[in-house]
Amino acid sequence: MAVDLSRPEYYINRELSWLDFNRRVLEEALDESNPLLERVRFLGIVASILDEFFEVRVAGLLQVRDSGVAGTGPDRLTPDEQLVTIARTTHELVDAQYRCWNQELLPALARQRIHLLDVEDLQGEQPAFIRRYWHGELEPILTPIVIDPAHPFPRVLNKALCIGVLLQQDRHTALGVVTVPRVLPRILRLPDTDDGKLRMVTLSAIVAHHLSELFEGYQVTGGGAFRVTRNSELYVNEEEADNLLEEIAESLENRRKGDVVRLEIEDRAPPRLVRFLTTQFELSEDRVYRADGPVNLNRISTIYDLVQRPELKDSPFSPVEVSLPADPDRFFESLRERDVMLHHPYESFNTVIDFIRMAVRDPHVLAIKQTLYRTGEDSQVVEALIDAAEQGKEVTVLVELKARFDEASNIEWAKQLEESGVHVVYGLLGMKTHCKLSMLVRRDEDRLRRYVHLGTGNYNHETARFYTDIGVLTARDDMTREVAEVFNLLTARSAETFRTLLVAPTTLMSGMLTRIDGEIEHARAGRPAAIVAKMNGLIDPKIIRALYRASMAGVEIDLIVRGICCLRPGLLGISERIRVTSIIGCYLEHSRVFYFANGGDPEIWCSSADWMNRNLRNRVEVAFPVEDDGIKARIHHFLQLCLADRAKARICQSDGTYVRLEPGDGEAAVSVQQVLMQIARGDAPDLQLPPLIGWNETGDAGVPATPVASVRRA
Repeated sequence: MAVDLSRPEYYINRELSWLDFNRRVLEEALDESNPLLERVRFLGIVASILDEFFEVRVAGLLQVRDSGVAGTGPDRLTPDEQLVTIARTTHELVDAQYRCWNQELLPALARQRIHLLDVEDLQGEQPAFIRRYWHGELEPILTPIVIDPAHPFPRVLNKALCIGVLLQQDRHTALGVVTVPRVLPRILRLPDTDDGKLRMVTLSAIVAHHLSELFEGYQVTGGGAFRVTRNSELYVNEEEADNLLEEIAESLENRRKGDVVRLEIEDRAPPRLVRFLTTQFELSEDRVYRADGPVNLNRISTIYDLVQRPELKDSPFSPVEVSLPADPDRFFESLRERDVMLHHPYESFNTVIDFIRMAVRDPHVLAIKQTLYRTGEDSQVVEALIDAAEQGKEVTVLVELKARFDEASNIEWAKQLEESGVHVVYGLLGMKTHCKLSMLVRRDEDRLRRYVHLGTGNYNHETARFYTDIGVLTARDDMTREVAEVFNLLTARSAETFRTLLVAPTTLMSGMLTRIDGEIEHARAGRPAAIVAKMNGLIDPKIIRALYRASMAGVEIDLIVRGICCLRPGLLGISERIRVTSIIGCYLEHSRVFYFANGGDPEIWCSSADWMNRNLRNRVEVAFPVEDDGIKARIHHFLQLCLADRAKARICQSDGTYVRLEPGDGEAAVSVQQVLMQIARGDAPDLQLPPLIGWNETGDAGVPATPVASVRRA
């Protein structure tokens, strides 16, 4: 009898899985084995993740609910059911955040003579310092507003920190509002004193202390800091947009004024103020979040930079530089001889930038083509592309204007690129371009040849320092020819046939399903059958059903999923052979890697895409095969380490909760990230790790699995 794999109890709700990921990050803030300032940083990350969750996911659910559309996912929960559960879970999570701050981190900081104080608690010369700062830096840029018929309630910007004030004048009461400026540091470090203590105050505390001066002529009877989170999704009608650049820029302005989905307010704020704001923003009580401490805990991350105490942080790590020839002829000759793998942040992103810069100074390079998704505000890659255009190279850059929260910087870069003579395009209508590709066209001695970089992460040298990603430099004709076809698809909408690469939205989904089905056939035939898939999120129900079928057929499946996972492992008769692991470490696990045992002839793929609906159906993505034996061995070893992690790994239970993986008898407390840093430093530990299923049956098993082969210290 066939099993109905679409039953809702076989799926974990997407939103609740996201919140569970945030809970795992919070565990790192609570973990006393982490250095203290790293714990502070993790708590700030929790708040940042929760901001995006409300801006995008909760906002979207509210819109679906208000539209009357059912909008159910494979778990069949209605928008109302999800919103009720989300509200309960997020209130618990916020309470846990502030308990962590008040009961764990603040006392621990105090024990290290680091203090975040109220202005009223300052002593000695410090009140005078605050007074000078107030008059000289802060008060001149504040705009106090008293709400009356001539001064309506101001349009509060998304995530702007404000202070609401209850005012009394004669027998009249009023409400005042002042926005805490974003142009000044949110946490101010006070001058050092002889007692060796480091003292800090928040900017909002300084404003709150001087409210009576700010609202002169009124008696301040109460107040509290508050912050609203608004719907931040972009709504662009691409079909009718004459100029997508201008349309996106206009939509960005609207993002700052979207509907309010959450109100955060100090828990000591007067009830009257809370009631007024709740009514003003048309919120139900369950969307009001009380803050037992600083409103917006994301800002406490500033403490990490203000405190120069190396012993309270992770040991610094400098990525190693991949040793490639500086001479262009030898550089490109080396790529013709062998592919080069880069594993960031263990290996420096400078090599990727050098790949593009090499094209700038090499007269034999005629053209460059590049995709850009998240560039950042200071992009060395974009600067190199501008230099290339100014040198007379043919440069084509696809800039994704709809990269969420990076739209503004991408718009500015697009303008600068165009002004420098770069041909800028914006991809396919209705789809985001998320693939990570860079291609050079060079006139070699024998013929024109393409050289490409394919990666799992963005061309952003800043995030490459703390996101783990994999990239490959290659001159293989089959690979480079199809990368060129991807660019043709993006610029000319040409119909291309891909045989080497898997490209979304056309062949990536079917290619992955074919390989999962292939493992089922191998298992039934008694051949080695296994899947190891590492990604950021697993949501797509079609992929999940295929994995369930594979498990039922006898395929051993290990899923290394950092964030959202809607697959429910360990279900009797359904997913008994599936294990789901999440690794939360000092670096953000971002690489997407897929291993298929393939009957003893393993396939390894890297990709820009997660197994999520949007990646497989609504984006341009690329998955590329790893064909070099040495690189295969490196990635095999990397996956071995991920599965052996007993320091930062959690395993998903069938109910969707996660528990830490502890070392068993005789097992080392392996941390994949720490081991890779050791290897990069030239201090590889002696670990005996079992090979992945199918690996022993291949000739690849004899290739040394040294994760960093051709490197030198930075």
